[in-house]
Amino acid sequence: MLIHHQIPHYHLFFRLQSIPTTPESWLDVAKQFEKTWNFPHCLGALDGKHVVIQAPCNTGSEFFNYKSTFSVVLFALVDANYNFLYVNAGGQGRISDGGIFKDCSLYKKLVKNQLNFPEPETLKGMQRKIPYFFIGDEAFAFTDSLMKPFSGTHLKGSVQRIFNYRLSRARRTVENVFGIASAVFRVLRKPMFLEPAKAEIIVMAIAHLHNFLRKSSTSSTLYMYMPHDMFDTKSPLPRATNETMSSLLPLKNIPRKPTDNAKIIRDELALYFQNEDPLVYQDNYA
Repeated sequence: MLIHHQIPHYHLFFRLQSIPTTPESWLDVAKQFEKTWNFPHCLGALDGKHVVIQAPCNTGSEFFNYKSTFSVVLFALVDANYNFLYVNAGGQGRISDGGIFKDCSLYKKLVKNQLNFPEPETLKGMQRKIPYFFIGDEAFAFTDSLMKPFSGTHLKGSVQRIFNYRLSRARRTVENVFGIASAVFRVLRKPMFLEPAKAEIIVMAIAHLHNFLRKSSTSSTLYMYMPHDMFDTKSPLPRATNETMSSLLPLKNIPRKPTDNAKIIRDELALYFQNEDPLVYQDNYA
């Protein structure tokens, strides 16, 4: 996991577990998403949250967000097993989701094709080659490398609604990681009365501890850190959330025009979910 600590005038980098750097290691992430969440070619779920803090001294509106609170932004990439693959902590709350993503090292490597993604492959029963990608919600720009739901309301059982269900089912891994962290590390349940630099250190420490406890043989085997009822499994229904119990607030959704190729990729995936790899319960719950 690469954790990016943003403090004005300098940057600190802390390494616990490297983000995948080879096509083979990325394929391991994708295979786990397909096995556990029935979503192929997915290399991780992205999301960002505002971590509420007290109003910093002499910063004006730099950390003031659209929810009318002051915050630093926690941006994360999560795998299918609830582990952080990448964390960027410390973005100013006033910056949009797109600005946070585009300012982080993950995005810069992505646009420069330096992440060593696997080569595009065809899905079973389909003709078009589909690239590997991240998944996110409506807060992110829709590109070939980042799939998001179809916007608007769709008829029950339609390919668009089924796609949205399947993507949301896989994407809630990152939502659950935030929820698990808030449930265990109670400092995230209320505003931090700290300056931004210290709040960033707390957030980074939580990310480190989360991965450590997820990988510890004692805590993971005995479910001491994450009991069965704390996170989603393969059940079709989404987990209910209660954001009033947490200082983690969602990023603002800003519409962006997608590329034509991204639309083609999403349409191909939507047809695949309906015709080639349907879940027995998806028509009932989508």
